[in-house]
Amino acid sequence: MEQISQKDIDWLLNKESFAIEGKSSSDITPTAPKERGKKKRTFLGLLTKLIGLVLLLVLPFFLLIRTSVYLNITHGYNGWLALTGGILLTSFILLVYQLILFRRAKHKKRVAKISGSIASIMVGGFCLYAVFYLSGVHAKSEEVRVVYRSLHPILRVAVATTTLADNSLVITDIKRTEEDYAKMGIPLNRASMHYEQSNGFVHAIDLRTKGRSEFRNKSIEYALKAVGLKTLRHVGTADHLHVALPLSHNR
Repeated sequence: MEQISQKDIDWLLNKESFAIEGKSSSDITPTAPKERGKKKRTFLGLLTKLIGLVLLLVLPFFLLIRTSVYLNITHGYNGWLALTGGILLTSFILLVYQLILFRRAKHKKRVAKISGSIASIMVGGFCLYAVFYLSGVHAKSEEVRVVYRSLHPILRVAVATTTLADNSLVITDIKRTEEDYAKMGIPLNRASMHYEQSNGFVHAIDLRTKGRSEFRNKSIEYALKAVGLKTLRHVGTADHLHVALPLSHNR
């Protein structure tokens, strides 16, 4: 077999070098980085739109509770009047959404009138459902369901709103008496928001945290704080999240 000399190797290398030099720069420039950059921009664009959509969906519920809490605590409006204020603002936001969605429609006055009615019915209907009904799925016991209507209406709407995002939410306790503390073997708390307050409503609930991921528990806790409610994670009779509506500053 004929051996390849060093001279032959050098000749082959020089030939490949000339071949590469004969190509234009566009022929040898890699395109992969550009493609990756384009894909990254597309992904970030879609992610931004998704986050924006989620925020638009969450905003009406946030305003409903936050406005109601603000009117109740800061300005001393009673629960029903404060909740009405939240409903009106939320209905207005939904009306704006619909007007933007149908901005190219003819007969804009008629569209605005119909959209306003739809928004009011949606928000009002949801709040009526929230203040009168608690599913057994979200109550630890029948006793919790029985005393549900003794809970402040703003807290009831807050609970119903939260269950839309977390269907596994469970209320473990609402109303208590001094005798209940003795039965549970925990120190008596005379300032407990679980008692019926002077306005005739209970201002606190306990939510189950046991058997749930810490991510879910923290998400619910921060969300309820964001709308103006007070939260406290502690272990009394069991690990749970205590949620309370502060009393009005003008009480």
